[in-house]
Amino acid sequence: MSTLHTARKEGNKFQNPVPTAVMSEGGMARVLMAYLRNKNEVIPRHKPGPFTTDTNIYQTPPATGLRITWIGHSTLLIEIDGKRILTDPVWSKRASFSTFIGPHRFFAPPIALKDLPPLDAVIISHDHYDHLDAATIRWFSSNTKLSFYTSLKVGRYLEEFGIARERITEMDWTNQVTVANALTLTALPARHFSGRSLLNRFQTLWSSFAIRSSQHNIYYGADSGWYSGFADIGQTYGPFDLTMLEIGASNPYWADIHMGPIHAAEAHQALKGKLMMPIHWGTFNLALHAWKEPIETLLKTATEKGIPLLVPRPGEPVTVTGAQYINPWWEK
Repeated sequence: MSTLHTARKEGNKFQNPVPTAVMSEGGMARVLMAYLRNKNEVIPRHKPGPFTTDTNIYQTPPATGLRITWIGHSTLLIEIDGKRILTDPVWSKRASFSTFIGPHRFFAPPIALKDLPPLDAVIISHDHYDHLDAATIRWFSSNTKLSFYTSLKVGRYLEEFGIARERITEMDWTNQVTVANALTLTALPARHFSGRSLLNRFQTLWSSFAIRSSQHNIYYGADSGWYSGFADIGQTYGPFDLTMLEIGASNPYWADIHMGPIHAAEAHQALKGKLMMPIHWGTFNLALHAWKEPIETLLKTATEKGIPLLVPRPGEPVTVTGAQYINPWWEK
């Protein structure tokens, strides 16, 4: 049975496309003990960077029509056939409700907000702090008139942070809208959860997105655990020239909501992807694994599966040609 349908609710809580546990049964106590005993290098011993972006490159359109700049984590500047979209922008030092506690960035954003090229839209996949950053949204509210596209019920946070209601489009799964009179944006299911506190989980929706232009078709996976629905998405909306999929913050204790590098490679194949770009790694400490482990595992897995990868350094604008490109910045 297809998993492609609008989101379901029980009471005021959105439901995943398949049964999902945020944490394995009895896992919380074991997770706390694992964190106390963890010896992995979860934060780089030597700070990466600094990374910078030569913004002059944005004055020239990409030769293929598609160029990606990875700002870090799940923040991507996507240039697609003359339009620019920013995903889940996080410029703050911490992915947290506080400026004093919570996961701290490994490196500063490679480009300042004020130095971004003109944008056409911003996508917010869900309301977690590492995807919806209040300070960054407030900057956009004061300095731009951009349109925001997000999942159901997330708009109230954007309004709280200063975005006018008429600039916000909330989307249910399988909803389609036209962006900048040129792109088709489709909100699609993901296997995850939401909430900016323990008291409001599942009350807003979480989504992945397909972005189609006249020349390209790409997939932004945001956050998701592995599930069979990737094949449904690939069959209905693929094939994709590029898939951007999370590989970090995974752990067996919460395997339903973060898939990790091996399942990400499987998701890429199920999506009928041609080129795969890893995201959601190398920027914040959000799990027990060593900070380099996701990319190291993905490199091995992709080689075994014959998957070409696009792995730029932070802030490096890379024109997508379909060929593999790997900049091993984490080794330096």
